[in-house]
Amino acid sequence: MEIKNNEMEKLYAETFHRIEEGAILKGRVLSLKPDGVVIDIGYKSDGFIPIDEFSSEELSELNEGNTFEVYVKGGKYVNGMIGLSKKEATRIKAWDIIESALEKGISVEGTISGKTKGGLSVDILGVTAFLPGSQIDIKTIKDIDSLLNKRMLFKVLKLNNKRTNVIVSRRAILEEERDKKKVETLGKLKEREIFRGIVKNITDYGVFVDLGGIDGLLHISDISWGRITHPSEFFAVGDEIDVIVLKYDEGQQRVTLGYKQRKPDPWSTIDEKYPAGKRIKGKITSITEYGAFIEIEEGLEGLVHISEIDWFPKPKHPSKYLSIGETVEAIILKVDKDERRLSLSIKQLKPSPWELVSQRYAIGQKITGKVKSITDFGVFVGLPEGVDGLVHISDISWTKHIKHPSEIIKKGHKVDAIVLSIEPEKERIAMGIKQLASDPWLQDIPEKFRLGNEVRCKVLRLTDFGIFVEIEGEVEGLIYSSEIVKGEGAFQEGDTLLARIIKIDLEERKIGLSMKNVKKESE
Repeated sequence: MEIKNNEMEKLYAETFHRIEEGAILKGRVLSLKPDGVVIDIGYKSDGFIPIDEFSSEELSELNEGNTFEVYVKGGKYVNGMIGLSKKEATRIKAWDIIESALEKGISVEGTISGKTKGGLSVDILGVTAFLPGSQIDIKTIKDIDSLLNKRMLFKVLKLNNKRTNVIVSRRAILEEERDKKKVETLGKLKEREIFRGIVKNITDYGVFVDLGGIDGLLHISDISWGRITHPSEFFAVGDEIDVIVLKYDEGQQRVTLGYKQRKPDPWSTIDEKYPAGKRIKGKITSITEYGAFIEIEEGLEGLVHISEIDWFPKPKHPSKYLSIGETVEAIILKVDKDERRLSLSIKQLKPSPWELVSQRYAIGQKITGKVKSITDFGVFVGLPEGVDGLVHISDISWTKHIKHPSEIIKKGHKVDAIVLSIEPEKERIAMGIKQLASDPWLQDIPEKFRLGNEVRCKVLRLTDFGIFVEIEGEVEGLIYSSEIVKGEGAFQEGDTLLARIIKIDLEERKIGLSMKNVKKESE
């Protein structure tokens, strides 16, 4: 039977007369309609909740027979049905819970829903509360975004009378938990006991470890038996580590921790376990300008000095030979237990290049090498074994007086030479270039140049005590200043002239000349 509008209003009025405005009732879903949900609230008239009060997720899970609390709107009805609100019922219930939590000092659960000026917003059963920045955590949070959409407990700090503003704290919850843990931890703290803790902070001088409500200091010197530059080499914030209590000051509530003490000191038996001369294998842990550190076992490192990496007289930077993380073999040179120093060598595992030189070369042997460097006193020639041999300036030429080796030899050029001497114990090998040919002073020069001979000369250099000349393009001689004819004009390097041999000293390998009493070329 169709109910007319006036009858419908009468029915609603009778029903609503028995229902208080603002009452919260338990409702059951009767049906879902395009514009809302029909609810049975146990009266003659059904109730109606607009569709926009439900999220798409809630609607997808909503079925006939579902029950939940609803709020009765005053003086409103839709199509003869009582106007209801699910959101308002939830909001009122949430406020009751929040008020009760504030009065009793208990915590409430909520979800961090967003960021606001000065803090975060928290959704507590549909009520938006404010979480000030100072109340977020005990420590400073670097990544605030990581907290968004996280569900956690909060303490209600303040609530205004109009139920429009709520201030909550997460810090208070964390402080309570910390204090509770601290009491438990302090009851168990004993020296030499091992505790599991979380790395809370890392500094240059050590690590602060949270043992459960109380922090202990793990000093850098108690982290490893070996060498350590910074605690961050071993730990990162948030790491769970096992530490040993070295000292507990109950009055100051100060805890000193150790990490390396969980294992015996490897240096205590080093002289027995690793005597000098023993070959070992280890991993490169650090490279410096003066060498490389090799870890033989945990907490035990030795230094390979740059001079002990390679046999080359001028070694390159250690990084040119070794890489961090590389496993290498070395030999122990020296153990200093008191100073906790271990000296290692890599090059000693290979034969010395000077040993090879002494085996491969003999005096009088001809060798070829590239000029590595030139000095005032000679030329250094590189050999395949990685060492340099010296050609002294006096062993470059039989006949020329050389002022500097660079006049004749250039760096990078290949030269032939004869081995003159080998001294492996002094790391020296002497070579000569002039020895590739016979000594002209023994036969050729005495036969070709005799006292009184007039010879053609080329001016090499002018000095206060005479003119050095090249005689017939073969040997040098000196025209004494007292034997220069005045009035012949000024001479320059490269000029040619005639002179007479007045002195031959085969022992000193010198020829003296005179310009006097020399016939003119035309004559």
